[in-house]
Amino acid sequence: MDLGELAHIWMIVCPLVFLGGVIDAVAGGGGLITLPAYLLAGLPAHLASGTNKCGNIFGVFLSTGRFLKQGDIHIPSAAAGAVGALAGAWVGARLNLIVPEQVLYYVMLAVVPVMAVFLLLKRNFGTEDRSGALSRGQLLVMALGIGLVIGGYDGFFGPGAGTFLMLAFTGLCQFDLLTASGNTKMANSASNLASLITFALAGEVLWSVGLPAALCGVAGNYIGSSLALKGGAKVIRPMFFVVLALLLARLIYGIFA
Repeated sequence: MDLGELAHIWMIVCPLVFLGGVIDAVAGGGGLITLPAYLLAGLPAHLASGTNKCGNIFGVFLSTGRFLKQGDIHIPSAAAGAVGALAGAWVGARLNLIVPEQVLYYVMLAVVPVMAVFLLLKRNFGTEDRSGALSRGQLLVMALGIGLVIGGYDGFFGPGAGTFLMLAFTGLCQFDLLTASGNTKMANSASNLASLITFALAGEVLWSVGLPAALCGVAGNYIGSSLALKGGAKVIRPMFFVVLALLLARLIYGIFA
């Protein structure tokens, strides 16, 4: 691939990876923007998926580090969620080989609008940390289950997994949205690293695109994590609706395309 072709791909991918990084750091779901960017630039599906992991992972690491520094991660439950996500993603990938993906499109088409209505009605959702009502053991089991289920979804289908992780950490573990966001970053870091290694070993990462995109992803995640850390639920909650709208559009496209 010559420099002219690379420059054309960079012009398409880099701005969208930056935008995806901002959104992902705030509310998850940045892959709804970044993965289509690689496909739009003309990369084959598997190469796009692998390069997308390269473009996103360093930004996710940055966001995770900033949340850790601020103390906005509940480390035991986040670690349990990360372990669960790794195992769940492997199971989900295996299921992808035997279960028609179209089935999940229809299920998610019903679930996403319900989630949006729930967030509209529960205006105080995630404004307070009520995880103290659960014991340490309950939190760990709950987080492990969240990682397994949503990691399975991520391995099987993928789009919006970070958003679902955040909603689950808030709704089930009763963390506030800021802590739930931090826990999500840690779980995503683990699953993204495993995915990147898998794709790299298979030769499905275009490093000449992924590494420049990673710089844009780091910049986007830095800005997004700053917004989340400063604004908390006031910034994170509205962004959920943006991500859910993108996910709904992606599902509808997947059904009719």
